[in-house]
Amino acid sequence: MKIAGLIVAAGQGVRAGGEVPKQYQTLAGRSVLGHAILALHPYVDQLRIVIAADHQAYYDQATAGLRLLPPVIGGETRNASVLAGLRALTDDAPDIVLIHDAARPFVSSRILIDLIEAMTKAEGAYPGIPVVDALWRDAQTVDREGLIRAQTPQAFRFPDILAAHLGHSGPANDDVEVAVKAGLSVTRIEGSEDNFKLTTSQDFVRAERQITRPDIRTGIGYDVHAFGDGDHVILCGVSIPHVRALKGHSDADVAMHAITDAIFGALAEGDIGQWFPPSDLQWKGAASDIFLRKAVERCSTRGFMINHIDCTIICERPKIGPYATAMRANIAKITNVAEDRISVKATTSEQLGFTGREEGIAATATATLIEI
Repeated sequence: MKIAGLIVAAGQGVRAGGEVPKQYQTLAGRSVLGHAILALHPYVDQLRIVIAADHQAYYDQATAGLRLLPPVIGGETRNASVLAGLRALTDDAPDIVLIHDAARPFVSSRILIDLIEAMTKAEGAYPGIPVVDALWRDAQTVDREGLIRAQTPQAFRFPDILAAHLGHSGPANDDVEVAVKAGLSVTRIEGSEDNFKLTTSQDFVRAERQITRPDIRTGIGYDVHAFGDGDHVILCGVSIPHVRALKGHSDADVAMHAITDAIFGALAEGDIGQWFPPSDLQWKGAASDIFLRKAVERCSTRGFMINHIDCTIICERPKIGPYATAMRANIAKITNVAEDRISVKATTSEQLGFTGREEGIAATATATLIEI
């Protein structure tokens, strides 16, 4: 099945404001048209762009570096522009054509795959979203039952949609309207709120937010404490009976120290020893939740939230399993992170090394932070 993409970019785009038409304005350093081209390109065998006669210079700048066929000059209306593009495809006619608006730069792979799959059975297909907002006309509510917000790309069998446009006269909101008036059966696939059309300056504000990915960071922590005299160990703030205790300047909570270091590491703000040096007597015997709370505070100050924590405790004894739930709950409480995003697990070293000889306990941790 040969598939063609047809991107309509012949509009003047004046409602969006700016010095150039909206399809040639930039988002994250690339033109709106460029984003649309790159979205469709992997799914089509050929791609044609329809532009206005006086937009050649804008087009050349917006598509610099992209290997494309020469653009097609459109008409005075969208229908005329689509027909011009369809005619340009006739020399190497495809089986299916995807007709897309240049002003929708965020069409997803899922939509494109669903459209192509739908066309194995349908005469036409389009992405759409049911209307959920209340509708009013002249101070009267409008029944929204069955109302759909149609999006692009819209997919058709090429000979069918070409014939439909050749036989159409008058305006049409989109190619689905042309197809339906020609008697074609058109099916809907699920659209996406992200696949919105850029029309006004506020749409560009929304687009910038959508295209700018949040800063996501991962930190790794590791800590070791040796055993000394005592009758319990503290891990993730939970006291566990044992024949020995862990030695350390603070309460020697090796697991919480690893988690704290993972968070500091994700922030690139050093380690727990730099923030709470062992040489400082005020931290002697201190509860380790003080250290963890400081790391959490730094997250907030830097504009991050903790998305996930994973801690592995390495020891032969004591057995961690019976206490893991309490540990997760305690870490969740301190970090203000949902418990289902906190992992605490344990393993042995198969009696190898210092942990295998039961000389101490080690812990590793990872923390994932997301910019907010």
